[in-house]
Order: sequence, then structure tokens, then C-alpha cells
Amino acid sequence: MLLITGGAGFIGSNLIASLNEAGGIAVAVSDRLGDSGKWRNLASRQLADFVPPADLPHWLDGRKLDGIVHLGAVSATTATDGDLIIETNFRLPLRLLEWSAATRTPFIYASSAATYGDGRAGYSDEWANGALKRLRPRNLYGWSKHLFDLAVVERAARKDKLPPQWAGLKFFNVFGPNEYHKGEMMSLIAKGFDRAKSGKPIRLFKSLHPEVADGDQKRDFIYVDDVVAVMGWLIETPAVSGIFNVGTGTARSFRDLIGALFAALGREPLIEYIDMPAPMRDSFQDFTQAEISNLRRAGYNGDFLPLEAAVKRYVAGYLDRPDRYR
Repeated sequence: MLLITGGAGFIGSNLIASLNEAGGIAVAVSDRLGDSGKWRNLASRQLADFVPPADLPHWLDGRKLDGIVHLGAVSATTATDGDLIIETNFRLPLRLLEWSAATRTPFIYASSAATYGDGRAGYSDEWANGALKRLRPRNLYGWSKHLFDLAVVERAARKDKLPPQWAGLKFFNVFGPNEYHKGEMMSLIAKGFDRAKSGKPIRLFKSLHPEVADGDQKRDFIYVDDVVAVMGWLIETPAVSGIFNVGTGTARSFRDLIGALFAALGREPLIEYIDMPAPMRDSFQDFTQAEISNLRRAGYNGDFLPLEAAVKRYVAGYLDRPDRYR
């Protein structure tokens, strides 16, 4: 049995869909469903168990698992409750790491591209302690993920007991089905689809810098199927450990993203540029792009969907259908 924390969420539910479709492994989920409709992400899935996070220590006691994929977190980059963030994003994964080390259970966890801060230190997924310490996250969420990365790497450097496999995944800008409960944290494709289909323009932020044109701010956009493929490979390749970027390795502009959305609808793009809200101006990044050399060196040779193909798959397969869930 595989335990997936945060399994009712966006990436977790897509991983469960893939595992269900492949068959052969039972899946237990630990998550909170709340009142945002997250249960719909699992409505067509088969689960071996569903464990409230508060019950997890008792549930794990004496249990043998094939692995833990820890995706549960407070993931809003705008979060401000430091005590909640530390308990959820740092202390809980530490307890799961220690349990996995004691029981010799593979442990895969979600880190984040938010650990890179403003990107001035680059986006290399070199995970030596010195390299990690150069990073300066710019929000509470990114700092909490960075803190856990440092804790794991420090244990590895000291040759402390660790799980037989440990792997941290720095997700870049992931989009795809089952993200609808995330509200303002949804991808721009999910937020903008209904406007685009009704013929209204999509709003993008004006650039803050004269050398960057409006709409030319860039991100490493990656479709959730490609993220799931990386996680599936790690589950099947337990000899691989380390911290890895999970992006395409190619930055594309927000203008490209919205152009792909309108193209998927068979329409010319309509874009309206607006001023960026003042609270965002100090932390907004003009460019992110994953370096994926560590992932390639580790043996992952899967391709990543080009942006246009990924957006078309999302629109045609989910957003433009009565049932948008995977």
C-alpha cells in the first residue's frame, strides 16, 4: 500500500488517477476535504483507506507501507500564519521522514520552486548543503519548504539514518485538471477559461521593468501529467534519491500561455494589460526556468509536453466539457 498525503488535492489526485489506471498498488489518502469541493477530485477513484491528518500517527503505528508520497501542505504563497505553516510544512514532514527512516519506507515529498526566491541565485537543483543555503525564499510558504530541504540534506551530509529512498520535488508552474478548489491559486488557464470562451479578454499584469514587455514575463509551465510521470518513475525506481526540479526546462511567456488558450478555442487572443497590485510588486518574478540536469542524470528520460499541446489537452479534455474532473 502507498500512502499519499494531500491526495485529495490537485497533484495528489492526478497521481492517484494514474496509479488506479495502472492497477497493482493499493492507495491510502491522508487529507482534509473541507468545503471547497475537493472530494470531487477523488469521486471516480478507488481508495484503500482515507485517514484524517490528526489520526495519521495512530494509523501508521505498526504498519508496513510500500512508500509515502507526501504532498500535503499549506501551499498558498500568500499564507501568513507562521505557526500553522511550520507545523504543517516542516514538523509534520519531519515526523513522516523519521517514521520512514525507522521502517525503511521510501519517502517522496513535495518541495517547491518557491524556495528559489527571486531567482538571483539561479534555478539549479544542486542539493549540496552549501548550494541550498544560498537560496533566499521570498514568502513564508517557500521558506517552510526550504527549511525542510535543508533538514533532509543535513541528515544526508551527517550520514544520519534516512529512508532507503528520499526524493524532494521542486514543482514549477503546474497546471491541469482537478485544480479548481484552489481559488486564486489556480493556474491562469483555469481562471481564464470561462472568460476566454465567452469572448472576454484575459487580463495580464503590465511589466514592472522597461526591458521586459507587457505579457513577456516568463514561467516554466508544466502540465500535471508530466509531473505525475516523474513521480511514477521515482516510485518505480527506488534507488534514486535527491532533490530534483520538476519543470520542462523551458520558460514561456504569459502571452504565449494565453495565446495557447485562445488557440485551443479556435480564437484570436484577447489580452488586456492591467497594473499589478501593489502588494505583489516586491515579490513578483519576471522569469523562472527549471534546470533539470539532476533529473536527467538520475535517469529520467521522459519528454515534456510543449505548452501549446498541454493547454489544448487541458481545454479539450477537461475545461470545455460538462465534467471537468479527471
